[in-house]
Amino acid sequence: MSRTVAQSLSVFEMDALSVVDGANLGDFLGIADDLQCDDVYHLNDTAQRSAIVVRQISPRTMRICETSPLGHAGAELVLDCCISFMGNDGATVDVVVLVEVDDLGLVANIYGLPLGHMSPKTDYRIIGIDTEKSERKFAQVACVSFTRGTMITLATGAQKPVEELREGDKVLTRDDGPQPVRWIGQTTERAAGDFAPIRIAAGTLNNSSDLLVSPDHRLFIYQRRDQFGAGRSELMVKARHLVNGDTVRRAEGGYVDYFQLLFDEHQIIYAEGIAAETLLVDSRTRAALPQELDKRLATALPTHSNRLRADFELSEAMARRPDAVELLKRASSR
Repeated sequence: MSRTVAQSLSVFEMDALSVVDGANLGDFLGIADDLQCDDVYHLNDTAQRSAIVVRQISPRTMRICETSPLGHAGAELVLDCCISFMGNDGATVDVVVLVEVDDLGLVANIYGLPLGHMSPKTDYRIIGIDTEKSERKFAQVACVSFTRGTMITLATGAQKPVEELREGDKVLTRDDGPQPVRWIGQTTERAAGDFAPIRIAAGTLNNSSDLLVSPDHRLFIYQRRDQFGAGRSELMVKARHLVNGDTVRRAEGGYVDYFQLLFDEHQIIYAEGIAAETLLVDSRTRAALPQELDKRLATALPTHSNRLRADFELSEAMARRPDAVELLKRASSR
């Protein structure tokens, strides 16, 4: 069983969103039982997203960490529902509602986790409230994914676009040599907010072509010299932490086809020449798997081991250094 890794969620507090028209006029963001379809919300002009740091307990339950800027350390944070809003321009945005629970089991606070961009002075009308599929939507954000056209290195050394891979194809892994793909998932998302891919321009990290991956996708870097003073040669770094507005950018706009690659173990493979992780099955991402697959894997793959060095993940503070990308390139160059 893997040790649960702390994750940071970028949320709005409940008073950042309030009803400006509808049955609950004047109310702040609430739980599913209190929400009304057709109510119109506005985002507060001064609203800022803040981090709440949690560890996953089950697909619907988390515990707030001591290091969290928001919430009370040790309190449970429960996934309540997913609200679908429609903006003035007809575009939709989903907001996952998270509820902090006190020792008596009462609501202590409510947070909104937007899965897309939200702006002040915009009408956001509730068009759907989902308590059943919110768990899956929340899980999909955490599923590391490659985008259509990404070239994956096979066991033979040849490369193949990720969308042309099939179950059973053998892919070259860093730690275990050739390994068969057990399952390939595909989703199509609006390329906005937490679903907008990160584009790493060709050559930025010694990659042969542009690499587009999901924001929380971790890249593996082997340092020949410890450029960051991390005290180790092996680093894992999230793509979104490398965004610099130049060689690493968010690719927003339109839609994006995402592909998830599942192996018997959580692996590092090669995509456009960059070492990158594959899908990790844990208490959060399991909810994104198709039900029939989850049943088939229940015995063979109860939970991936966390051998890919959660302790080796480069902190966001280090990765946000202005020279971080250049240091990583130099550190990993032959």
